[in-house]
Amino acid sequence: MTEILNENKLKFLEETSNQLRQDVIEMIIETGSGHPAGALGMADIFSAFYFHILNHDPKNPNWPDRDRLVLSNGHICPIQYAALARAGYFPIEELKTLRKIGSRLQGHPFRKALVGAETSSGPLGEGLSQAIGIALSGRLDKKRYQTYCIMSDGEQDCGNIWEAAMLAGKYRLNNLTAVIDRNNIQSDGFTEEIMPLEPLRDKYESFNWHVLEIDGHNIEAIIDAVNEAKAIYEKPTMIIAHTIPGKGVDFMEFDFRWHAMAPNKEQAKKALEELRTLGGKIKSEHE
Repeated sequence: MTEILNENKLKFLEETSNQLRQDVIEMIIETGSGHPAGALGMADIFSAFYFHILNHDPKNPNWPDRDRLVLSNGHICPIQYAALARAGYFPIEELKTLRKIGSRLQGHPFRKALVGAETSSGPLGEGLSQAIGIALSGRLDKKRYQTYCIMSDGEQDCGNIWEAAMLAGKYRLNNLTAVIDRNNIQSDGFTEEIMPLEPLRDKYESFNWHVLEIDGHNIEAIIDAVNEAKAIYEKPTMIIAHTIPGKGVDFMEFDFRWHAMAPNKEQAKKALEELRTLGGKIKSEHE
């Protein structure tokens, strides 16, 4: 049964989002490479999923009845790694091994190396197909777990995304909910300049998806959207989450150059100071 979202839990989730953002900066500055913008922008969504929405057990990561979360845009894996560590899947200290030789925390998730990672990811556009396979398997096995897929908006350029979308609509996969990180950037610029996606909502609705649009930084809205998705019985649900790339770090926000650029030590120090100050404000707002 899903825990009630009361004021104390909301405060915890917001504080956790802030902590995850700090973890991301510390991980990326330690290794000197990574993708900060998308990872920071998705912190609220990962906080909501791993600490409220998902039915999972870090002490039993292969529990057959667990909910599944597939990360399609694997380059934002630092935020998933931070969430997994904070949830208890592996020691928090291990986060500092990101992208290092021999580390379980590779530049993109590797399922065979890391507990809690449902799939391996690297090439964009594959996660939705993988999630559909998992959802279909759950239906065939008469399991009640939910399957979730996190995608970027830039990877909507991939043709196999739309093949997968058609199939999910055809089979009315009501146990599948996907989330698009609609931050409007990709590696080379803004999505609407490189390959316009709009009208994105209309496209998924035409493929027989139930579509919701939310503020991806509003934790209550994130949880409400997932709850609504669970109540839709005749089709899969797509949540278009509007986010700010680099959220929480002023000089990174809305700047596509931070898609795949690590901050230097001075920039990282400034980012952490800003996030810690923001953490103090979150705490005082709930007192």
